[in-house]
Amino acid sequence: MTAAYAFTDYRSQGQTLQSVIVDIATPPSGSLNLFNLYVALSQSLGRSHMHILQDFDENIFLKMHCNELLLEDEQLEEQNMRTRVWWNEMQCTTGKHVRNIVQKMIPY
Repeated sequence: MTAAYAFTDYRSQGQTLQSVIVDIATPPSGSLNLFNLYVALSQSLGRSHMHILQDFDENIFLKMHCNELLLEDEQLEEQNMRTRVWWNEMQCTTGKHVRNIVQKMIPY
């Protein structure tokens, strides 16, 4: 007997687990998407540390992302670009100011 515990793909994000048993069969309610599969299959140290619990529909890997996820991804990418531009502008304006203060404090 081996001690184990279970949790959802949402809960497992950001973790790398020594060994995993993954169940990617169609759930009794709802469905799986490519995001669920990626998270579930990427949490172990590799294929040799993973066991698929039961047979599954291989066609699930041929699905496309739903439009809502694609739209959200586009919005996040746009916010990321705006943040980068803002950050670079802040570095240019405040960076000069900080350098001037440091130069006054530390004589060369």
